[in-house]
Amino acid sequence: MTDPRTTVIVITRNRRADVLHTLDRLAELPERPPVVVVDNASADGTAAAVRAHPLPVRLLALGRNLGAVGRNLAARTATTPYLAFCDDDSWWHPGTLRRAADLLDAHGGLAAVTARIVAHPHPDGPEPPDRPPYEDPIVRELRNSPIPGPSWLPGPALGSFLAAATVLRADAFRTAGGFSPRLVLGGEEELLAADLAADGWWLTYADDLTVHHRASPHRDATERRRRGIRNTLWFTWLRRPVPVALRRTLWLATRVPRDTVSASAFTEAAAGLPWLVRERRPLPGAVEARLRLLEAPQQASTARSYRD
Repeated sequence: MTDPRTTVIVITRNRRADVLHTLDRLAELPERPPVVVVDNASADGTAAAVRAHPLPVRLLALGRNLGAVGRNLAARTATTPYLAFCDDDSWWHPGTLRRAADLLDAHGGLAAVTARIVAHPHPDGPEPPDRPPYEDPIVRELRNSPIPGPSWLPGPALGSFLAAATVLRADAFRTAGGFSPRLVLGGEEELLAADLAADGWWLTYADDLTVHHRASPHRDATERRRRGIRNTLWFTWLRRPVPVALRRTLWLATRVPRDTVSASAFTEAAAGLPWLVRERRPLPGAVEARLRLLEAPQQASTARSYRD
């Protein structure tokens, strides 16, 4: 049952118990994938605990927090054709990595396969610990994506993906540049997904693949929201036509809470104007047309929020 085609990449920061739980689950996978853990400068003993874990992993202990860029560093060390990303509070279901690799093997124009997400209550979270696992609300949007895809695509075509639920083609990931160092973390997938599509790749959702998510409450929700707003604005002005960027900016301004976090996010986004102008590269018309089909579902979504 072992399968050498996929490397699992886990990023973590100051969540030792969560990442150890994830490593316990990854150790149970029949595929026995190589695992790379990127510790983003944790101060809680995470690196030492990962080294002591019985699952053999390659540990990249960073001196500073690089966020999602840690995945880029791990990808450089991988020798497998596919990469499966994990957060420290998520893990892959047994057999899913094999099935995802089969799909990527069979469809040469496919860059990424996103799995169905099953949510679990966290022992330190607000939900009752005995609540049964349930499907994450975002799955409905993935399953019902309005983007038309080619006939060979094995599932619904997507305009973006969720990193911790996605297996990617390593060569496509590297050629597209990986995750942007400017975005750090928080909606960082949107820019990479658009660039993959601009390179001619397709992204899909596969309902028979499963990833588990036990959302950790040990996170800075305020910082997460600030970066999410900022990164949405930056992506919009980097890749979308000016009229669309203006419309989306105005919509976002009316959507977010009127507080210091939102004000800080807009201020930081505006401060990026000089490099945004230099690095702006509007998407090809066909890719832009796909993203426009997603605007109405995203605005009506109950699974997306810019609130804490």
